[in-house]
Amino acid sequence: MPDLAAILVNYNAGDELRRALQSIADDLRGWSWEGVVIDNASTDSSETIAAEFVPAVRLIRNNSNVGFGRGANQGIAATSAALVLIMNPDCALSPGALGSLRGALQSHSSCAVVGPRILDPDGSVQGSARGDPDMLTGLFGRTAMLRRLFPDAAISRRNVVTDPASVDGAVVDWVSGACFLARRDALTSVGGFDERYFLYWEDADLCRRLRGRGYEIRYVPAATAVHRVGHSSRTARAASVRAFHASAYRYYATHVAPGALNPKRLLARALLAARCWWALRGVNSQLSDARPTPNSQGVNSQLPYAGPTPNSHREPGARSRAPRVNSQLPYADPTPNSHREPRTRSTEIDE
Repeated sequence: MPDLAAILVNYNAGDELRRALQSIADDLRGWSWEGVVIDNASTDSSETIAAEFVPAVRLIRNNSNVGFGRGANQGIAATSAALVLIMNPDCALSPGALGSLRGALQSHSSCAVVGPRILDPDGSVQGSARGDPDMLTGLFGRTAMLRRLFPDAAISRRNVVTDPASVDGAVVDWVSGACFLARRDALTSVGGFDERYFLYWEDADLCRRLRGRGYEIRYVPAATAVHRVGHSSRTARAASVRAFHASAYRYYATHVAPGALNPKRLLARALLAARCWWALRGVNSQLSDARPTPNSQGVNSQLPYAGPTPNSHREPGARSRAPRVNSQLPYADPTPNSHREPRTRSTEIDE
């Protein structure tokens, strides 16, 4: 049996996919490993890059965009290794990252998921270890203005965990799904990713459910990876804004304000409606003179980030219901580039 399975869900990642797979192959030299690229109907032929890494890597191509969570679950089901690496195709491992992550898992038998310190291409820390989202995350989250103004405030440090002194791994609420290593048995115990999240916040949901089973989530800054945020979603930016807010509301309704009659949900809907409207307004104003290409509708309807409604997460083309969904979420925390493009595109968002 392989030591490790590497799973990448790809959509139009271009050469970034090659860079990601090469970083995995380099870091796993001497290991027995299996890799799976789940391609969500890419239109840029990026899925063909997987052939460069045969026999270690296999390609599973979907006929439509099934979303990130469902794609990741496909990869988990198609592999057998006890350790599972989930990594975005626009992410690349630094040398020794997987050795540090595996060491942390081996040192803590109750730990289910370990995440590395994730860096922007310029070397700055993205803030990939986080506290459970709540109503204030939109104000003090990773890219929020108040956190920038008050980075040392307790609420800022709770929402975005700063590097702990210990390189062995500090216990945190959740780590980014852009790159983490997990125990297969822990993932299967909770049914993997919740496929109702088409894109965004599925990592926070997964970690919360694992913690509910008694597992720990740990952050290992001794391991590093570089993440070029939003590369795959660049061709459908408005759809990404919608998906981000739809998933945020789903998380809030599930974990923070359960119960259909919970009055907190009304406030969440209103706040997220306003926030999503504002983000989309910026998208439209930035590219008001842009015109979609003849094929842009088909491309956008296939993105893994194509903002589904609560009941249409597996049907990215069902855009007619998206506005209702977008009006439902409180603590969305996108990156600085997560707002500005027309409806037929999507933005670079990362929670």
